[in-house]
Amino acid sequence: MQSDIFAKRRRDSLIFFALLTLLTAGSIVITQYDVTKGFTSLLKAFIWGGSNFYPDAKSLAILPDVLGKLWDTILISIAATTAATVFAVLLALVGSRTTRMNSFFSLAARGIASLFRNIPLVAWAMVLMLAFSQSAITGYLALFLGSFGFLTRAFIETIDEVSNDSVEALSATGAGYFHIIFQSVLPSSLPQMISWVLFMIDTNIRDATLVGLLTGTGIGFSFDLYYKSFNFHAASLVVILIVITVILIEMISNNIRRVIM
Repeated sequence: MQSDIFAKRRRDSLIFFALLTLLTAGSIVITQYDVTKGFTSLLKAFIWGGSNFYPDAKSLAILPDVLGKLWDTILISIAATTAATVFAVLLALVGSRTTRMNSFFSLAARGIASLFRNIPLVAWAMVLMLAFSQSAITGYLALFLGSFGFLTRAFIETIDEVSNDSVEALSATGAGYFHIIFQSVLPSSLPQMISWVLFMIDTNIRDATLVGLLTGTGIGFSFDLYYKSFNFHAASLVVILIVITVILIEMISNNIRRVIM
């Protein structure tokens, strides 16, 4: 019996990899992709980057300006995430099966969360630019709407995982709806919610660079400006600062998660 299970798993794995190989080969043929040229181009790209894409003494003169733009980007990312968290918690309480008021509002809340989550951040930025043009508010709203959809869905699933024992115990004592939320649901869900918020801040700081390319703001605009003017030394400085910032933020987030979890 056990040998049949392992044989079925091996057969399923072989079928999967065979289909994946056929799909890859078909994609190469249809797109006329030159695999050899692709690998050799990658090597040439590394050689070009090592000889051109690095900070020099002249590029360090723009460091204060780049740091200022980077700080603005971080603040916008945190502000968008924080504001989205407040609205996401409210909608998640309506959408969760544990705290829902009725099935209709729960279904509507889940639908809104799915809609906002499945619209790409770039699409939000492009749509918002039609109303607000290239400005910081456009980037802020794009990050806010993307965060709102993701966090709402994550919070709904987090609240759904809360044990019903405490909720039922409070209900048996005659506790009201808000008393149950603040005394049972939120305290049980808070550590995981904080973890999701920290993850969203990490993600938004990365995404804010791309949004800045479209909206003409923040550190993304600085990179776009230097790169398009062929000032590759300055552009590389921007990239290095972004990477360092993301690593530091991730380290801080991981430390906070270890404390609260």
